Amino acid sequence: MSRHVAIVTDSTAYLPRAALQRHAITAVPLTVVLGDEALEEGTEISARSVAQALQKRRYVTTSRPSPEAFAATYREIAKAGAQSIVSLHLSSEFSGTYDAAVLAAAEAPVPVRVVDTGMVAMALGFCALAAAEAAESGGSLDEAVAAAEKRAEQTSAYFYVDTLDYLRRGGRIGAAQALLGSALAVKPLLQLAEGRIDLLEKVRTASKAIARLEEIAVERAGEGQVDIAVHHLAAPDRSDALAERLRERVPGLAELHVSEVGAVIGAHTGPGLLGVVVSPR
Repeated sequence: MSRHVAIVTDSTAYLPRAALQRHAITAVPLTVVLGDEALEEGTEISARSVAQALQKRRYVTTSRPSPEAFAATYREIAKAGAQSIVSLHLSSEFSGTYDAAVLAAAEAPVPVRVVDTGMVAMALGFCALAAAEAAESGGSLDEAVAAAEKRAEQTSAYFYVDTLDYLRRGGRIGAAQALLGSALAVKPLLQLAEGRIDLLEKVRTASKAIARLEEIAVERAGEGQVDIAVHHLAAPDRSDALAERLRERVPGLAELHVSEVGAVIGAHTGPGLLGVVVSPR
């Protein structure tokens, strides 16, 4: 790493490996705890394994990286030649990852700006890409941070889940919202808002919920240049079909990413997740 401003994120950004390598972005892994095993996301456990465990009603939880994991990453990047670091992470409402990074930054050998993006998945990934592109074009530490924060302000994330039970169990959505979303067997549409998961709409069936998710994404994308990510967990047919429809309907589509979420997000949403991230450029 020789670039003057280096970019760090965490494994919940779900950036494609090629994008991480091309932009020299470092992703620090979160941990999934499956029974009595603690496994690193991305290397030691897959989202599909988590989905299968949840379907068998096994106990699954997650934990943040340790401050030392961040400290070691920052030391390694500084040793490779970086003069400063932007460290971009998932919403502090979901995880203590941001707090761990802040603790490590205080002891880092180069200046580190830690940013709570309020995002997760490719909503976070697009922020990391924006910071990397700013740094690659010669931008300063402040300019890279500003690029990431601007992208976060413009980015929206919406998703459908088959049930709110997993989000409720993990404390990522309130019991009252979970009860409301489950009433009358309606299917919930959710959104990221101010770093939290909020119930957006209630739809009667899964097919109508997915159709509504598509409409919301198209409306949010508008006519300007926009990047979109479609995420799923154990629902590849749904995600591929939705991605193809968005490709046809969004006139300003620049990049379209389709991927299965990782184990950490999968542990909290459960199988059947279908999400769309809309990020204007």
